[in-house]
Amino acid sequence: MISRIKKALGFGEPDPNQGVTLVINAEKLERRVALIENGSLEEYNVEREGDANIVGGIFKGTVKNIEPGLKAMFVDIGMEKNAFLHFWDAIPAALDSGLEEIQRENKPKKQQKKITSKDIPSIYPIGSEIMIQVSKGPIGNKGPRVTTNISLAGRYLVLMPFSEQFGISRKVDDPKERQRLRRIMQKLKVPDGMGIIMRTVAQGQRARHFVRDLAMLLEQWAEVERKRDSKPAPVITFQEPGLIERTARDFLTDEVDQVICDDLETTEFMRDVAGRISRRAKRRIHYFPSRQSIFNKIGVQKQIDEAFHRQVWLPCGGYLVIDETEALIAVDVNTGRNKGAKDVDKMILQTNIEAAEEVARQLRLRNIGGLVVVDFIDMRHRRDQQTVYRAMKERLKRDKAKTQVMQISPIGLMEMTRQRLNESLRDTMYEPCPYCQGRGRVKTVFTMSVEIQRQLNTVIQRNQDTNLGDLVIVVNPDVLNRFKKEDSKILMELERSHKGRLIFRTDSGMHRERFLIIDAATEKTIFQTA
Repeated sequence: MISRIKKALGFGEPDPNQGVTLVINAEKLERRVALIENGSLEEYNVEREGDANIVGGIFKGTVKNIEPGLKAMFVDIGMEKNAFLHFWDAIPAALDSGLEEIQRENKPKKQQKKITSKDIPSIYPIGSEIMIQVSKGPIGNKGPRVTTNISLAGRYLVLMPFSEQFGISRKVDDPKERQRLRRIMQKLKVPDGMGIIMRTVAQGQRARHFVRDLAMLLEQWAEVERKRDSKPAPVITFQEPGLIERTARDFLTDEVDQVICDDLETTEFMRDVAGRISRRAKRRIHYFPSRQSIFNKIGVQKQIDEAFHRQVWLPCGGYLVIDETEALIAVDVNTGRNKGAKDVDKMILQTNIEAAEEVARQLRLRNIGGLVVVDFIDMRHRRDQQTVYRAMKERLKRDKAKTQVMQISPIGLMEMTRQRLNESLRDTMYEPCPYCQGRGRVKTVFTMSVEIQRQLNTVIQRNQDTNLGDLVIVVNPDVLNRFKKEDSKILMELERSHKGRLIFRTDSGMHRERFLIIDAATEKTIFQTA
């Protein structure tokens, strides 16, 4: 009890393995933030020197072309690839279902003209300037996705400059608290034509915090308008802050017990940002000097490394196999070592519940999304399927990204979607292997032996009527080893059908799937793999 009081007051040595801890590692080229819950890594974010986070950025762009078939337009925002604006994202959006609409005090709701997708090309013709916000960053070879429904996020409020809607998060479930927040919201002096949303972290906060938050957001929007009006398109008028400042804004809630950072300058910056929000939040930020990486010191680096593994073990002995593909994320659930139980149904249910909870955690940790398909172990009883479904839904409540989960199908598959804003952690940290071109596989030496013999036979048959003599075949050392040990007799027979000799040479730097066939007399290459 005493230790908890000390922690609340900002005294005592912070223990990263107790409660909810934000761990920040700040280096010259990279900044890393990890969210740890009782020693378990839940979220991990990386920002590198030179990285440009454009998600949430507001641009003034120019409509370059309109594709009626796609019901979309492409907007030049000054980047290598034009931004993709679907007609649906150019229509004024209705309030999110997770928000309760609040009627503005003494201001009846205006009847606005309904805009449909058919109106968009005439509203934004080719060559016109348009204000848009990036809703999804460039992923792979796709450009960023954007929307005209612009919003600015503050600590407690979200300002919508082009919408008059007022909303409050439905996650605030105490009726008395909701009523209190409604009264505060209705008294806020929001300019005509603008709207606000009250975030979940608003509960329990005093009215002055909202007044200050709104003033800051209106000041930000005034700066956006100044840049919009002073510079020609394309121009960025607002950019989301860096990882450290975003962390202070979005994660420093009452749910976070402490923040530890290994860099004094970054710690002071975090304290300064937090101090503008609340003194209590400032006291929870600790400087944690370390001679080694802070993630190694507190034992979380191993969990970070495991986030890149294809196979993830569960406490019960079962395991997941996670594959990221272009179309979807495929997750397979296996019993693994969890076998031999007397009650098989109970064992399968236990494995599937642990798998559901771990899948939800891995999606956050790896920052993967889009379409996700989980192949659970088959369950005979519908009630067991419902238990696993509820476990997944409950665990996903911690996820800040929007998710949608379907019931488990009769064949044991659960389909779900997760909002995808940026590249996954794997794509941020890794690049496709230059050897296998990202396939994760290379042809076997057996396959290469067959292909080389087939090509040699083709070359010999084509040149039977010419004076083609000795041939030099340059191959990978592994392939030559196969020729010597396994296929020497076949190659001798092939050589008898030819007028010259077959001379095999190796090149240690040659890719296993490549080979050359050279005319020994002229040193001219007859064939080489692409």
